[in-house]
Amino acid sequence: MITAVVAGVVGLALGVAGLAAYRHARAGRVLSLPDDEPELPAGAADVLSVIGRAFVLVDDVDGVVRANPSAYAYGLVRGHSLVHQELSQLVRRVRADGVIEEGEFDLARGPVGQGSIVVHVRAAPLGGEHILLLADDRTEFTRTAAMRNDFVANVSHELKTPVGAVSLLAEAIDDAAEDPTAVHRFAGRLEKESKRLAALVQDIIELSRLQGTDVVVKGKPVDVRQLLDEAVDRTSIIAGERNVRVGVGGAEEAWVYGDGDLLMTAFRNLIDNAIRYSPADTTVGVGLRRRDGLVTVSVTDQGPGIAPEEQERVFERFYRVDAARARATGGTGLGLSIVKHVVANHGGEVTLWSQPGQGSTFTVRLPEIEEREDDREVVASRAGGVAAGESEQR
Repeated sequence: MITAVVAGVVGLALGVAGLAAYRHARAGRVLSLPDDEPELPAGAADVLSVIGRAFVLVDDVDGVVRANPSAYAYGLVRGHSLVHQELSQLVRRVRADGVIEEGEFDLARGPVGQGSIVVHVRAAPLGGEHILLLADDRTEFTRTAAMRNDFVANVSHELKTPVGAVSLLAEAIDDAAEDPTAVHRFAGRLEKESKRLAALVQDIIELSRLQGTDVVVKGKPVDVRQLLDEAVDRTSIIAGERNVRVGVGGAEEAWVYGDGDLLMTAFRNLIDNAIRYSPADTTVGVGLRRRDGLVTVSVTDQGPGIAPEEQERVFERFYRVDAARARATGGTGLGLSIVKHVVANHGGEVTLWSQPGQGSTFTVRLPEIEEREDDREVVASRAGGVAAGESEQR
């Protein structure tokens, strides 16, 4: 019995001693860990802090020992590791060859979803076994270039149809020179195609112009109600031809900061679009509200409506929900794209509500500014000048 007790005490003592030894050894290892911050060449840390690009510094086992917030924001680094295999391979090549390399990579933005980021990366040796990666976000530039290429291709395609039709109709008129009835019929179609071509060219010019306009520099306070009244007046001819009434209601004035000509183009396109897709003897409603620091313009028609799967694409360039109907009404497929770009350039948004058979409502929201007396005088003077110019043209 005594022997068992003694053995237990000895075992307990050995256990306590072992635990103490383990803790001491573990503490020793923690204290002896090297500093994560690498020794950098003189001045390198200062340069990296002001370089204005995402950077990542990796060690000889591809561990990240230093990175700035941009590198984490781009999704290049997670914890102490490079996220993308492409970057790890680049680092290994530079370490093996000792030569600076660079390349452009299309990388996943995060662990889930379809988002991606295009980065231009330059990798170079930096003291010992460390490799420095400098990354520049090229996503917007790449997307803009792709959009420009698509735009040129789309324009070329869209112009071929009316230009080809004009050419064929001209030949048909020449062949039917001795048939007055055929000449009259072909001449009417020729006039229709020429108007469509002119509208398409004008919309392309408008789209190009608004993309090059700096609203911040060229903008001024404008009264949205005045623009809406003028937009309704400019669409009165087509409204009369289709026997569609356009009514404006809501606030008597609402001020925003921007380019009046571009905003006029956007509102005119929305109203014109609503008129063209509305049945005869119906009403297009245009409403104006001021609420929570926003100016809201809504344009509602009683047309056929737009299916849910089509609604996300109606703002794309040259996209038509019903291509045959668009050709019949003279649409170019650029009107809503112009609206979207104009509103976005003014810090606002345009949304769509629609149900098949129940019509559609396009809603524009723009930041409101406080009206001042001198603003009213500027806009009134400008509107008077426009009206005088239009009178002279008539």
